Amino acid sequence: MEAFEYEALPGRVVFGAGSRVRIAAECARLGASRVLVVASASGSATADALAEQLGERWVRRWSEVAEHVPVDLAERARDAARDASVDCVVCIGGGSAVGLAKAVVLEIDAPIVAVPTTYAGSEMTPMYGLTGEHKHTGRDPRVLPRVVVYDPELTLDLPVAVSVASAVNALAHCVEGLYGPGANPVTSLAALEGIRVLVQAVPQLASDARDLDTRAGLLYGAYLAGTVIATVGVGIHHRTCHVLGGSFGLGHAACNAVVLPHAIAYNAPAIPGIVGRVADAMASGDPAATTYDLVADAGLPVSLRDLGLPESALDTAAELVAHETGPNPRVVDVASVRAMLDGAWHGVRPSSPAPRLTA
Repeated sequence: MEAFEYEALPGRVVFGAGSRVRIAAECARLGASRVLVVASASGSATADALAEQLGERWVRRWSEVAEHVPVDLAERARDAARDASVDCVVCIGGGSAVGLAKAVVLEIDAPIVAVPTTYAGSEMTPMYGLTGEHKHTGRDPRVLPRVVVYDPELTLDLPVAVSVASAVNALAHCVEGLYGPGANPVTSLAALEGIRVLVQAVPQLASDARDLDTRAGLLYGAYLAGTVIATVGVGIHHRTCHVLGGSFGLGHAACNAVVLPHAIAYNAPAIPGIVGRVADAMASGDPAATTYDLVADAGLPVSLRDLGLPESALDTAAELVAHETGPNPRVVDVASVRAMLDGAWHGVRPSSPAPRLTA
């Protein structure tokens, strides 16, 4: 076995149906007395119920959130937190709500209690993003939530299209977690389990989107995905999505759903063994095509064109992706990235055939 390094991140996870009733107790456990609640639209009902739980600990609610966390929004939320002398931030919602909470605590000394209602996985990571002219991402232990409360009941009403796109985002975390710069045997086990769970659960949404076991499986997969990407880091897939979102305004989850099959195919020639393990976890001989089919079968867009990206933007996007991508299994150059983006723009079904492997 090859030598490796692995730094486990601190944090507490509370997982289970109905676990939202424990949010206030978790705040008390942290010693919080002045709580700011950041709640997106998907978390508004839970926020309303939380007010009674928190009682006098509730001092401010913030409901304005936006994808990619615009810098001006982050500054206004920080000012509100300072004015209220906040000592804890509870964020309820998807990745945008979690991202805003992270932006707040970058400058406010307060722990985060995260209550995710999608499968973004950012609640498990010390990574953050802020968008001005371009999207800036960073890593800081201060933004890692101290407690994450996973309640699958909060995801039952998440629309199928949003659910699938968000789940493919989690799937991307697992796939990139197998070849990212910090990959190791521990994270790879979690990544493969996440892939297995997510690929099994996504098609089940079509038959019963409110099945609690399916929703719990998706949330479990998203949790695993978050723990993986938190320690491993990212490659060409996520750098591409950050460029397309931060510089061209594409939605992050939808962008992940389109790009992931092409990113798998891009890297496949350089990592046949890893692609074989992904194929085995997916119970499929072609991970890129299988991922594409997951998205297409759910009726989601499969092309960047359908997401609104003009073809004229591909050259600039390729240059930005090539410039911003760090360690990656296959060499990243403008021409190769441009070819990958062209396939994604046209919605071509990519292929990465791989041998089936045993565990």
